[in-house]
Amino acid sequence: MPRSRTQNGPDDETLWNLFRNGDETAFARLYQNYVQTLYHYCAHFATDRALIKDCIHDLFVELWKHRTTIGPTTSVRFYLMASIKRKLVRHLTAEQKLVSQDDVTNGRRVGDMLPGADPSHENLLIAHEEDSYMNDCLHQALEKLPRRQREAVHLRYFQNMSNEEISALMQINIQSVYNLIFGAMSNLKRYITPENVAL
Repeated sequence: MPRSRTQNGPDDETLWNLFRNGDETAFARLYQNYVQTLYHYCAHFATDRALIKDCIHDLFVELWKHRTTIGPTTSVRFYLMASIKRKLVRHLTAEQKLVSQDDVTNGRRVGDMLPGADPSHENLLIAHEEDSYMNDCLHQALEKLPRRQREAVHLRYFQNMSNEEISALMQINIQSVYNLIFGAMSNLKRYITPENVAL
């Protein structure tokens, strides 16, 4: 989960403004704070780990290159996640590994277009939970969710984004966000049962 404030350090908005003014240390701190979050998020859209790393690297190179013209933001996390999603989707669409943005917006499931898509990144989302047995339960249940529901749950409960931010990032209306999360919660309740996860 991203940290809005580093330990004994400035918050992200302060770091962002320092970075925009050419502070290399602040830029490095932003990278350290968000590189894993961006990587985990990108795993929803691609199985090519090298491509994900390249996109994140390119994003930060471009940020530094254009630092003097980049505006302020009240949510560094949202800015970076929206930016990396656009960049990754452009790459994947060009390589015909993902449906177009319009198809995604219209509700077609990307997972249906990606045979062999690897959902194992859910392990990363719950890796730091204390109860390993419940981790297994949750992992199994998350794998069964449709991709769009998994993304909504990830943003809402692992990234602590508001419904409005999720709406903007997923390019769907607020009601669709509610529907996805409600559907995901209903499915998880059905999936997480002693019978489903018995060892």
